[in-house]
Amino acid sequence: MNDSGVELLTADLSTDRLHAALRDPALASMNFLNEVAGRFPEAISLAAGRPSEDFFDVDDLPRYLQIFCDYLTAEMGAGAEHIRRTLFQYGRTKGVIHELLARNLGCDEGIDVDPESIVVTVGCQEAMFLVLRALRMDERDVVLTVSPGYVGLAGAARLVDMPLWPVRENEDGVDLGHLVEQIEAARAAGKRPRAFYLVPDFANPSGASLDLEARKKLLAIAAEHDLLILEDNPYGLFQAEDGQRLPTLKALDTSRRVIYLGSLAKTCFPGARVGFVVADQRVAGADGGSTLFADELSKIKSMLTVNTSPLAQAIAGGKLLEHDCSLVKANTREIQLYSRNLRLLLEGMSRRFPQGGDHQVSWNTPGGGFFVVVTVPFIADDTALEYGASKYGVLWTPMSHFYDGHGGENQLRLSVSVVSPDEMEAALDRLAMLIADLSGKEISTQ
Repeated sequence: MNDSGVELLTADLSTDRLHAALRDPALASMNFLNEVAGRFPEAISLAAGRPSEDFFDVDDLPRYLQIFCDYLTAEMGAGAEHIRRTLFQYGRTKGVIHELLARNLGCDEGIDVDPESIVVTVGCQEAMFLVLRALRMDERDVVLTVSPGYVGLAGAARLVDMPLWPVRENEDGVDLGHLVEQIEAARAAGKRPRAFYLVPDFANPSGASLDLEARKKLLAIAAEHDLLILEDNPYGLFQAEDGQRLPTLKALDTSRRVIYLGSLAKTCFPGARVGFVVADQRVAGADGGSTLFADELSKIKSMLTVNTSPLAQAIAGGKLLEHDCSLVKANTREIQLYSRNLRLLLEGMSRRFPQGGDHQVSWNTPGGGFFVVVTVPFIADDTALEYGASKYGVLWTPMSHFYDGHGGENQLRLSVSVVSPDEMEAALDRLAMLIADLSGKEISTQ
């Protein structure tokens, strides 16, 4: 009560008076997994999907910045005042390294794109949100997505009130027959399927990839059913050493069906928080004119984050310039490291769980990227994760986090990106002991 004897009510809230997405498990997954890692700092992590830190060097940052400033002077004709304003002020909503990103896409991906169709975002997560926010007109709109799939897309869809319609994954990456079934089922239910989201190269979480024929068939399905494709490509550069990179869906796209979601988190460094979206679709206006979809997305961005840090863009741009705008060149060491680690993990699993044994443990064999999925004879849930971290000192990710509903209960995701060879061996020994413990079997760690 106050001095007058009047009872004062606090301004505390309850979850039932907040947006429904805040009660959704998808939004809690990342925080939970980070919290578990923080509680068991001595555990070896085969969970984190972060890039390797082996080649991070603080001394690189001022060099990248200077390279970008030199570029502004030499190629853009900028004077000292313009350079200072570019680095210190808010800057262009669509970004200041769009020209360099367009060069990169042409160099590494064979994608010829107008720089004006690129919006530089605060990580790829913002790019997803912008696109879904723009596409979601009313309650009839839905987005299709591969299941299991990246939890960040599910979270973004929840925040814009856009229901997810899952499409099964198979050994070829996507069950394209099921995609068509889901498109038709959604329309029969009075819904509008606006887009289909996928990671066609070394997907998170499964590591699966689409072959060339499946990519072409997917584009044909999108054209036939008037569907946009949201292609997310954070891992495409990390092909195993004995493999050959396939063209992206955007590189194969001839009718602007593909909205390309890009990120420099894995190929540059995540601390910059630089992502981008290529949205070259034309948007017809009521006045008979048209704009780029990228321009429409920039309107939303201007009210969300205003712009992406020009300083972060400048440093990322300097790294691009240092390698002739080729992220393949910039990641030569990283590609070798991830390829080696993937090989070591697969070989290590084969030694510990030999073919023909009665262990009931199996796994897939991705052709690159960060992730491998292991199937085990017990429930691999959050309780098992915490038990393994506490008793055996090993972390992994329950696959159930990547399903919208039920699925993946007997599977776990392993990541190869942040461990040394010695840590890999130790982590697999610990994982084998955990599997033996929870499945009641004798399993050799030799």
